[in-house]
Amino acid sequence: MEKSSAIINSFVDRVRRFASVHELFVYGGKYIVALSGGADSVSLLFVLKHLEHELGIGVEAAHCNFHLRGAESVRDEEFCKQLCDRLSVPLHLIHFDTQAYADLHRVSIEMAARDLRYGYFENLRRDIEAQDICVAHHRDDSVETVLLNLVRGTGLRGLRGIQPRNGNIIRPLLSLSREDIVQYLDALGESYVTDSTNLHNDVKRNKIRLDVMPLLRELNPSVSQSIFESSLRVGEALKVFDEAMKRSIADVTATSPSHHLTISPPHHLVISVERLKKQPSPEYTLHEILSSYGFTSAQIEQIYGSLDTCSAGKIIASDSHELAFDRGSLLVQPRTNVADSARSMRIPETGTYVFSNSLKIKVAAEDCGDDYVPSRAADCVCLDASDIKFPLTLRHIEQGDRFVPFGMNGMKLVSDYLTDRKKNVFEKRAQLVVTDAQQRIVWLVGERTDNRFRISKETSKALRLTLLQ
Repeated sequence: MEKSSAIINSFVDRVRRFASVHELFVYGGKYIVALSGGADSVSLLFVLKHLEHELGIGVEAAHCNFHLRGAESVRDEEFCKQLCDRLSVPLHLIHFDTQAYADLHRVSIEMAARDLRYGYFENLRRDIEAQDICVAHHRDDSVETVLLNLVRGTGLRGLRGIQPRNGNIIRPLLSLSREDIVQYLDALGESYVTDSTNLHNDVKRNKIRLDVMPLLRELNPSVSQSIFESSLRVGEALKVFDEAMKRSIADVTATSPSHHLTISPPHHLVISVERLKKQPSPEYTLHEILSSYGFTSAQIEQIYGSLDTCSAGKIIASDSHELAFDRGSLLVQPRTNVADSARSMRIPETGTYVFSNSLKIKVAAEDCGDDYVPSRAADCVCLDASDIKFPLTLRHIEQGDRFVPFGMNGMKLVSDYLTDRKKNVFEKRAQLVVTDAQQRIVWLVGERTDNRFRISKETSKALRLTLLQ
């Protein structure tokens, strides 16, 4: 009896201290225990019920029946019902057709169960106005995560293992081992159910648990505690690292607005290569920036290795973003729709036309008197209408496009003009022009009109082109 009491008190005290250090509970808060019926979640429910009055919290439970294990799934649900009834804990139940969800979303059964479980927990938390969801990950789970991350290849964050808090998910048992949990339940004289799928080493995590960990314990019987403590130290060190990295990222990046008269994304990220090279770890700083935009480690390594040799205009794409090299900078912006960059619009006569969700063009004819003042705004131009033939076309620039820039006499390649204007590759790609029926550029939108269609003293009719956002 004394031994059982000592085990129970030690277990409760370790949970209490861990929760206090990591500030997991708020006095007066309501908490949901994710209850599967297994030893981990059952011990979590019991220890939180024990601490309920002391911590000033309310405890409820939630059980998900995924209908994946036939009679076992029914058994687990019935066990949770009886346990919660005995402890006077409100129980929330939900049933999922997990296989149908996995087939519909083309994900694995494991991923489907995870998506369904955490989606339900979060909705339930909001519905009953609970503070957080308590899940029963323990020290061994965190150690297995660290080892799995090492096997797969990981950065510093992968060495932290499982964290005590992740948003509204908290893990009060993280400092306890699986053995501690079983001893606690034995001391209480409480039973639990066992998921038979955990007894076979047919998935990577179970291979770590059943095959790798026993070998490591031969080298160090306390290997789990050693790895767990190391992961906590890495987590603390990362707090310092993250603050330093924020400063480095802020030092090397800026957000540059794109030209407002295009359909390009509203802004792009500019990374200064010169300032990047002055950071304590330029390559890691670049990795921290670009990985958040979907670039792989291999791509980032390629980009870093090309900083001094890559020609301006080269583009590398992730699933969601594009990166371009540009005169001492790296530019990053969301990927544009190929259809957008190929879009053109025919303008058969005067009127207002919709080019995109964010861009319209108004074409109006007007008389020119002696006191006529043409527009000087970037988004509105006035042209001599006498030599402009409809239909007009609003489109993106094409290779070989030429025009006579206002104030000049000779033809100039649009690409050369934009280069002279120090436009980057994204801005060039997004540049629009208006052409007439003879495919002559009358307006390089937002930049310059063609000198051949300038307003003069002899102009009697003008064509006013106005872009509307």
